[in-house]
Amino acid sequence: MRALGPGSVSSFLKIILDVVYYALWIGLGALGVVTVLAVLLTFNPALLENVDVKVIVVDGVDLARPWPLLTGGLAAAGLYIGGVLLIVRALRRIFATLTAGDPFHPDNVRRLRVIGLILAGLELGRYLFWMISASMPAVKEVDSDFNLTAWFSVLVVFVLAEVFREGARLRREAELTI
Repeated sequence: MRALGPGSVSSFLKIILDVVYYALWIGLGALGVVTVLAVLLTFNPALLENVDVKVIVVDGVDLARPWPLLTGGLAAAGLYIGGVLLIVRALRRIFATLTAGDPFHPDNVRRLRVIGLILAGLELGRYLFWMISASMPAVKEVDSDFNLTAWFSVLVVFVLAEVFREGARLRREAELTI
């Protein structure tokens, strides 16, 4: 089985990435609708006055109307899905060049660097979310571990970007050879 070109493993993976890409767009749209509804309920809780909401008290804090907290969580989830969507978009473009038989396309270096930056941003966002949620009185325990695997993957992506940069340089050099 071939790794590059039409009918190869890379073309199969590109099809999977296409499906995931459109599924993420659908998920982001649904999350956007739910977030808008939560924002509306934050500003006008009277929209649900016919709905019986039980009073939730955690450590003396009344959480009967948790809409602002819910809206913040939904917005954070939307940002996370947006980051994953950008990663999948860049991967789709990389796999398109692999399917075309051109793995060392110069744009792949930039795409890999963007993927590395987004992965790092998602991990830093997770730490920020942890710090914010740890300060909330209703949150009992938060997973605050340092994820070595995530940071290792960021490093690997940046190293791969440099490998692709060197491959693109060698390809340009070979094209200039008579």
